[in-house]
Amino acid sequence: MDTSESIRMASGTLLENKLRTALTMLGIIIGNASVIATIGFGQAAQKLANDEFESLGPDVIFIVPGSQKDRQTTFELPKTLVLEDAEAIATQVPAVREVAPQINLQMTTAYRDRNARHLVLGVTPEFVPVRDFEVERGRFINELDVRRNTKVIVLGSELADRYFSDRDPIGKKVRIKNISFEVVGTMQSKGSFLGTNQDEAVYVPLSTMANQLVGETSIYGTQVSFISVSARDRQSINAAKFQIENLLRLRHNIVGEDDFTVRTQKDILSIVGTVTAGLTALLAGIAGISLIVGGIGVMNIMLVSVTERTQEIGLRKAMGAKDKDILSQFLVESTIVSAIGGFLGTIVGIGGIVFVSLVSPLSAVISPFAVILAVGVSGGIGLGFGVFPARRAAKLDPIVALRRL
Repeated sequence: MDTSESIRMASGTLLENKLRTALTMLGIIIGNASVIATIGFGQAAQKLANDEFESLGPDVIFIVPGSQKDRQTTFELPKTLVLEDAEAIATQVPAVREVAPQINLQMTTAYRDRNARHLVLGVTPEFVPVRDFEVERGRFINELDVRRNTKVIVLGSELADRYFSDRDPIGKKVRIKNISFEVVGTMQSKGSFLGTNQDEAVYVPLSTMANQLVGETSIYGTQVSFISVSARDRQSINAAKFQIENLLRLRHNIVGEDDFTVRTQKDILSIVGTVTAGLTALLAGIAGISLIVGGIGVMNIMLVSVTERTQEIGLRKAMGAKDKDILSQFLVESTIVSAIGGFLGTIVGIGGIVFVSLVSPLSAVISPFAVILAVGVSGGIGLGFGVFPARRAAKLDPIVALRRL
């Protein structure tokens, strides 16, 4: 019996038991969809993180307080960076173009009877070019504001809309800790970064933040949350990182472990990529278990089918069918079930990815590798788990089988 005849007979048998066939396929469909969707979501999350970091600019370097060990073992990092560190980097590191220290705190701002709690940033004028921000209306913090501790404020675009709707906010007064700040500008929309909505942030002069809103200094000077640095160009990034590390070690009198961490955009993207790839592989592995369960379901149904069709098998063997013909028919049946289930699971998985991309910031990333892997594995599962029932059917003694007629 040739292959086409095996396919025709297998298809006819499966169509005679539509409900059983559909339920058998269900496990394969769920497994395939889970694997494809999981890998797609993981790659979409990695792409989103990459896009967010790349929006900072290709030559940005971050200096954060605390060593790598501190960042792994404590939620509250030591306050080891001061404004004077940023000033030293700006004047003594030749590979650096701009330096932007900042102080970050969650605070409540208010305008008339409206108030909101969000991120307040004490910054210097260098913040805009280093972080690649743009002013929409008015102006940003300038050097005179920093020198004079001026009470001025720049609003993120969403916060400006919330407080002032379609009115011009320039010149209006916004309160922080019962201190009035004059609005001198608003920022263009920047979106979210690592879960923080940058369009709801507000910006005040760093000196005003330190002296009037925070009020904390150390014997070494004004403490800052972290320092952003832009290198002169992409080729200068590694040199800038090396020079910054050496300078800060000298300034902090470090002989052992650093009390700061310097990260380039490439370093951060590598860490994010490793984490997301690991999570994606873990979740895909868990989702793949459902494919194994689906394969067991295929084997179970095929064993039941062999038992039910004992008479048919005996009759066919009595009429001259060989063991390989019986084996071929049952293998084709299990492969068809798994292949169709794999195809439908692929459609469901891709549909899930597209749906999530429509209702979330994640983009629709459909991995050809995941599709080929899932469909190939599901087809292999059908073939593999169908071998035992098919061999059992092929080895039936026709005389014993015919006794059941």
